[in-house]
Amino acid sequence: MTRRMTRREFAMLTGGAVLAPPAFAQTAAPLITRAIPSSGERLPAVGLGTAEVFDTADETTRHKAAAVLQALVGNGGSLIDTASTYGAAESVLGEVIAAAGLRDKLFIASKLEAPDAAELQRSLIRLKIAKLDLLQLHNVRSPQQSLAQFKVWKTQGMCRYFGITSTFHGDFAALEAVLTREKPDFVQIDYSLEDREAEKRILPLAGEVKAAVLTALPFGRGRLFRAVRGVTIPDWAQEFANSWAQFFLKYLLADPRVTAVIPGTADAAHMTDNLGAMRGPLPDPDQRRRMVAFIESL
Repeated sequence: MTRRMTRREFAMLTGGAVLAPPAFAQTAAPLITRAIPSSGERLPAVGLGTAEVFDTADETTRHKAAAVLQALVGNGGSLIDTASTYGAAESVLGEVIAAAGLRDKLFIASKLEAPDAAELQRSLIRLKIAKLDLLQLHNVRSPQQSLAQFKVWKTQGMCRYFGITSTFHGDFAALEAVLTREKPDFVQIDYSLEDREAEKRILPLAGEVKAAVLTALPFGRGRLFRAVRGVTIPDWAQEFANSWAQFFLKYLLADPRVTAVIPGTADAAHMTDNLGAMRGPLPDPDQRRRMVAFIESL
């Protein structure tokens, strides 16, 4: 099975046994936020990824997007990450955000495939906004990649922050070179409990150059949910995780170098569950090691 398993499919396969008994009062716990190193601005630590989520511009998709965004904002979140190449996602989000009057409550990040002014304008038009909170160069592949135009756009007020992304380990060397030389405000990489390459290479460097870190694919393209199919959350983890999603997300958030995790979903209930990861205790170093050992044992 190579495609991404949805949490709905996971719940069906496990008879709905996704949640552990409540271990703490999430709504009463303080919200976990992280500072963006280049400014000190604080960002809620769980956001929304939109790859393969809002690809089609139909009424069903818009309805789901509206419910997810209301769940995001209603539970203390603000970060939405999208891209010019995510199908109709920018257009769907733009319509929903404008209709609900949510722009001032959101931190909107998008990505370009190249430093192309026309592509940037198309993104702004689709999103129905005048500027982005974060503008990222998508999937950096060349170590010589310049971010000069992104810096110009930031100076011109087209974006508040700029960054780079990669979800391909073969391009991590290029990402490291650009991160070191250009010192962007943000770097986005794939990082999950079962794929920890970024932990060794990108997180230490991001800390050195003071770049905020967004973690894409925090569920390992659904592989983590498949690994725990039919498995109950261990007793020792229930003090910090009320669901498997929170278990996976809190492993990442327990590293203070991670600014925010951005799991994708088109389900408002799953969005609410994900946001629970930014409330309550985080696992300590010993518990994180135990989490790794637990997943590797399955």
